[in-house]
Amino acid sequence: MADYLNFIDGQWTGASSGEKREHFNPAKPNESIGFTAVSTVADAERAIEAAKKAAPGWKAMSSVNRGELLRKAADLLEERADDIAKTATLEMGKRFVETKGEALRGASILRYYAQEGYRTKGEVLPSASDGTTLLAVRVPVGVVAAITPWNFPIAIPIWKIAPALVFGNTVVWKPGQETGITAAKVAEVFKDAGFPKGVLNLVLGRGSVMGDILSTHKDVAAVTFTGSNAVGQHIAKLATANGKKYQLELGGKNPAVVLEDANLDLAARLVVDGAMKQTGQRCTATSRVYVEAGVYDTFVEKVIENVKNITVGDGLQEGITMGPVASKKQFDTVTGYIQKGKDEGAELLYGGGTLNIDGGYYIEPTVFGHATHDMTIVKEEIFGPVVALMKVADYNEALERANDTMYGLSAAVFTDSLEKAFHFMENSEVGMVQINGETGGAEPQAPFGGTKASGQGPKEQGQAAVEFFTTNKTITINPFTK
Repeated sequence: MADYLNFIDGQWTGASSGEKREHFNPAKPNESIGFTAVSTVADAERAIEAAKKAAPGWKAMSSVNRGELLRKAADLLEERADDIAKTATLEMGKRFVETKGEALRGASILRYYAQEGYRTKGEVLPSASDGTTLLAVRVPVGVVAAITPWNFPIAIPIWKIAPALVFGNTVVWKPGQETGITAAKVAEVFKDAGFPKGVLNLVLGRGSVMGDILSTHKDVAAVTFTGSNAVGQHIAKLATANGKKYQLELGGKNPAVVLEDANLDLAARLVVDGAMKQTGQRCTATSRVYVEAGVYDTFVEKVIENVKNITVGDGLQEGITMGPVASKKQFDTVTGYIQKGKDEGAELLYGGGTLNIDGGYYIEPTVFGHATHDMTIVKEEIFGPVVALMKVADYNEALERANDTMYGLSAAVFTDSLEKAFHFMENSEVGMVQINGETGGAEPQAPFGGTKASGQGPKEQGQAAVEFFTTNKTITINPFTK
């Protein structure tokens, strides 16, 4: 099997320790798909040094030319979408149609930020002094560490890397270890697009080893992280103690509210899509649903009808609508939550079991009903194909319950009432609100991120990205020399 290596200072290189990790297909756990380097702190330090060395030249390049390189990368990513998507499916189980869509989304993100190279980088401000010109310009922060998860191994890294690069920063990228092969193929896109050496560096390895050095090294100016709350808070402490900017996108426990005046067919279909797409392994997945009492039974029937149409299997096969979870660890975590739901008295309406298909990590799409707000499956992020339905008296109770959580990433309401839709928009305590839509999804031009424990620091994507990847510099020009 092939070896996939670190990419440091324009060169592919193995880990200084010589250690490798073997990757297996979660749909067929005995099928090896390749090896990746397992980096050490010394490898991370070399990557940071390369990024620091490349920073002055990259910053000096016109932002228009930096954007042109992103556009070339977009073209290459689109050309290689099938290969990269297949690799991601083999590494973490998500269906090929989903990973292909993710790769194409990555190309769209690159094209969006390529155009950022043409935008203004600041503004001219009025000065109180006659004849004085006052400027506020945006400048890059320096070396950025991007620490990304396994569940979206193409799109999430790109929506961090693309704005970092176009705004003039250099990057050290540490991807989720589970999807290191996919990461290497994405890094190769940037290499082949002609980015100067040292501008983007890839280090593969354990987060427990790499996270600390990337969050504390004196030459790293900013850390952008997507992942678990526990790791995110650890990174925040390290970054704060070492005077670094940080950006955290963390977990979610995303609610959907279904009111009596809703289109129940639409609501049921989108709740199921929101809960089960990507096998529920996304931070924006629909996880808990509050349904007005008058339509609860009818809504449950429609949800079950939709769930019965899900076909579980290898994500590379035609006609499959849900793949395996990403790993044995994830399999054990999700099945553990399902058992807690049963033990705590939730009504198992559908699924709840596992499927023996080629020894893969398959879990049935699972629907619980008559859950209560204090149950574990309602309070904690599961990151699997599990959704809990709850009956509420009215909209006010639904909103109160939806907001009663440590998380604040995404929420949806299904209603034909313009008044309630606008009230939900104003009062839902999340970073992203969907009206008659599923909780997942965001477009490249729109800010992405949550509130409460779901996110800290400036939002990602769209124009919001400039807040994190640049800093303001104020310049006063006085033409009088005497």
